[in-house]
Amino acid sequence: MRDLTITLVQAEQVWENVQANLDHYDSLLSKIDSTDLIVLPEMFQTAFSMNTSLAEKMDGPSVAWLKKTASEKDCAIYTSLMISEGDTVYNRGIFVFPSGDFTIYDKRKTFGLAKESDHITAGTEEQIVSWKGWNIQLQICYDLRFPEISRNSILESGDTAYDLIIYVANWPEKRSSHWNALLKARAIENQCYVVGVNRVGSDDNGFAYSGDSKLINSLGIESALSVGIEACDSHVINKDELNKIREMLPFLCDRS
Repeated sequence: MRDLTITLVQAEQVWENVQANLDHYDSLLSKIDSTDLIVLPEMFQTAFSMNTSLAEKMDGPSVAWLKKTASEKDCAIYTSLMISEGDTVYNRGIFVFPSGDFTIYDKRKTFGLAKESDHITAGTEEQIVSWKGWNIQLQICYDLRFPEISRNSILESGDTAYDLIIYVANWPEKRSSHWNALLKARAIENQCYVVGVNRVGSDDNGFAYSGDSKLINSLGIESALSVGIEACDSHVINKDELNKIREMLPFLCDRS
């Protein structure tokens, strides 16, 4: 089975400044030579703002930047941003392929404590995307607190529904213990790899972010980026290793 190289980009974000953020990612990504998938934080080019005047169309400059970067790096990219469709705004995950094609996922659990639900319309559908022989469940930040929406399963074909969950986030440092515990739980209970990519720095609402970005395998063993600082780090995941663990511990088969 093919390995998959995933690059976690733990970045600071400039508050509500799209061009400054895009320029900053250009600088960070210039250090990446070869990878299969780049993961950027939630609302990658605005930070976690409820200023919906910053929402773009799908043919806007930020999606164009993602397509251009995926093509130049010859890899896929996953992140989220505010997208408007008519009078509706979504916190939309977008998984961009090197070809410029893309798959979307609208965040299903909007964060009421920050009044995201007052400004952003929640999505309703699960999204699993296939890339280089891997099935990937797309998630965004607050989704992490709801295990029922990421429940893995064995399909009628005998295959597992997905192999990897990705969470992109703006998750405050003061609740980092929850982030760390829940990411590990999602990996163990769903017998999959989990990637969590969170921002660092602080925002204009006064929240600090420690990052705590990491890759976790299906046994709960993690490889973490340095806490509190910007980092770009690549990790390789192996399908044979995952399948051996699933065969050794067939928990998913016992799930009704």
